Amino acid sequence: MAASAEIVNKSSAEVLEVVTSVFQPGNLAVEEIQVDAKKFNNCIIPLGDANDIAAAAKVADWLPDGLPSVLPEGVQPELSKLALAGHSRGGHTAFSLALGHAKTHLTFSALVGLDPVAGKGKSSQLKPKILTYEPSSFDIAMPVLVIGTGLGEEKKNIFFPPCAPNDVNHAEFYRECRPPCSYIVTKDYGHLDMLDYNASKLMTCVCKDGSGCKDKMRWCVSGIMVAFLNATIGEKHGDLEAILRDPTVAPATLDPVEHRLA
Repeated sequence: MAASAEIVNKSSAEVLEVVTSVFQPGNLAVEEIQVDAKKFNNCIIPLGDANDIAAAAKVADWLPDGLPSVLPEGVQPELSKLALAGHSRGGHTAFSLALGHAKTHLTFSALVGLDPVAGKGKSSQLKPKILTYEPSSFDIAMPVLVIGTGLGEEKKNIFFPPCAPNDVNHAEFYRECRPPCSYIVTKDYGHLDMLDYNASKLMTCVCKDGSGCKDKMRWCVSGIMVAFLNATIGEKHGDLEAILRDPTVAPATLDPVEHRLA
C-alpha cells in the first residue's frame, strides 16, 4: 500500500474530525430535477460505447444554457469547475470523453472512474479501445481518481462472468493514468455494491457482492469522491490527504491505496 501524500500541522484529533466528516451526510439537501433527455443504453454486454460518449458530450454542451433554466432561483452553476465521472461501462464512457473521442465546448477539471470497465477482456475491449496496456499512456490533463472493488473481478457463480474482469478493470485504468492520480480499492465489496437498494435486480444478480453492510460501501465511495473533488476543484486538500495517509478512517477496508504526483 502506497500513500505519498502527507499531512502537516494537524493534530490527530483535527485529522480525524476532517476525515470523518466526508463520510457523513452533509448539510445540503438533494433534489431530483427532471429534464428532457434520451434514456442512456443500459445493456449489460454492449458491443460499443460510441452512442453514450456522444450523448455525454451533448449533455456537457447543454449545461451552459440548459442547467440554469432548471436550477432554483438565485443558484448559478460554476461550470469552470466541472468534474466528469462514470461507473462501470460509464467509467469507460467518461475516460473516452476525456480522451477526446467526442468533442465538447466545456473543459473538465477532474475525472472519476468508479470501478470502470472497458469490455469483457483484453482481446474484447469496448469500442473505442482506449486501453493501450502501456503505463501512463492516457493523454488526460486533469487529476484522476480511480475507485475499484476487490470482488469485481470474481464470478458471482458459474453462469456469469466477472462484472469487472482483469485486464479491463480499475487496475489497468489506473496504470494508464498520468499524475496526478489516485487509486483506492474497496477490498471487500463488489462491482454494484455502491448502487442504491432499489437498483434493478436484473443487474445486481449477475455481479458478485460483498457480505458486509452496503451502506458502508456507499458512504465510503461518496466520501472519497467528496474528498477528491474538494482537493482538485475546491483546493481543500485535507480530506484526501488524510485518507491517503490513514485509510483505516474510512467506513470500509481500503486496499490498495495509491497516489502519484509525478
